[in-house]
Amino acid sequence: MSHPSADAIVVGAGPAGTAAAFQLACAGRRVVLLERQQAPGLTNPCGGGMAASVQRLFPFDLTPAVDQVIRRVRFTWSLGDPVTAELPGDAPFWIVRRSRLDAYLADQARQAGCQLRCQSEARVIGREDGLWNVRIGADETLAAPALVLAEGSASGHAASLGLGPASPRYAATVSVEVEGAVSEPDTARFDFGLVHHGFCWAFPRQGGTSIGVGTFIGQQEADSDAVLASLLPSLGLPVEAGLRRRGRLRVWNGHHRLDGDGVVVAGDAASLCDPFLAEGLRPSLLSGCQAGRAIDRWLGGDRNALADYSAAMRQDWGDSMAWGKRIAQVFYRVPKVGYQLGIKRPTAPQRIAQILSGEMGYGDIAQRVIRRLLFQRG
Repeated sequence: MSHPSADAIVVGAGPAGTAAAFQLACAGRRVVLLERQQAPGLTNPCGGGMAASVQRLFPFDLTPAVDQVIRRVRFTWSLGDPVTAELPGDAPFWIVRRSRLDAYLADQARQAGCQLRCQSEARVIGREDGLWNVRIGADETLAAPALVLAEGSASGHAASLGLGPASPRYAATVSVEVEGAVSEPDTARFDFGLVHHGFCWAFPRQGGTSIGVGTFIGQQEADSDAVLASLLPSLGLPVEAGLRRRGRLRVWNGHHRLDGDGVVVAGDAASLCDPFLAEGLRPSLLSGCQAGRAIDRWLGGDRNALADYSAAMRQDWGDSMAWGKRIAQVFYRVPKVGYQLGIKRPTAPQRIAQILSGEMGYGDIAQRVIRRLLFQRG
């Protein structure tokens, strides 16, 4: 029988994994946090937008990881027909760099007592005699009674353990990081006309702009070169600017069990990304915090704690995303109608701003929006 190396092993040092490790370490648990890269957040393609409401999840200040505070959101159709919404609150939407955010959260977890091990990929995972065994090298295996899977969109372990969707649904993305001055540093932009069955975005950050192209129906990739050839000049940037990286987002696609025997899955590995606006950081941080607390309760003898985690994520995130999925299915099939009947309505931009800020869920607007899109075309 293996001897436990820790109380819990967390696989993946992204937002979900570092949040879970921090919660467990603060509770006095022995935690090993595994990261396959040389450091957390090195190569993650991510626009970096997240609701400032995530601050309430943590006892420490998140602003050292924040690059830019967004005060307004501008929506356009094929770069024209603009609508601008002022965001509610003092700091409703933040732009972060994943390398900085992940490293900052990992440092907070380390200070709380977590052991971070980089360049340690979880190659084989199995359970035996009440312990999870994680092989991270040719001859090294760690063991612990509890396991958190937070490996991101590329995760293969969750589905093999029957957690999350068996066949995840993906959105295809291209991300571009461009250095240089930003004309409107407090404005995030979304365009719904340039991308078939999707949208593109431009988020200002310190010293540059994070730009992305996403396709949300059919999993096909957008003609990103053509989209960027129009988008970049509209931002005052050369067509060839920036480093381009292709990626996939595992978007929310139904309620699924996120817990098993001593194991939970969190973040992108749990397919929690918003299927309409592609927000992934808020559900990653939320699920990571909830996962860490649930594992702590389970280690303390609460046998219902992990099932409660699945139920809480359904209530706190999944129920809203179920409506978000329905909105996305209608909107992205008839995006021009969606823009005219949805985005351009007097109250719509403010409602979307409230969703981005975490003040409102899709369920609060879904039935009216879907009815409008289905029955008022033309």
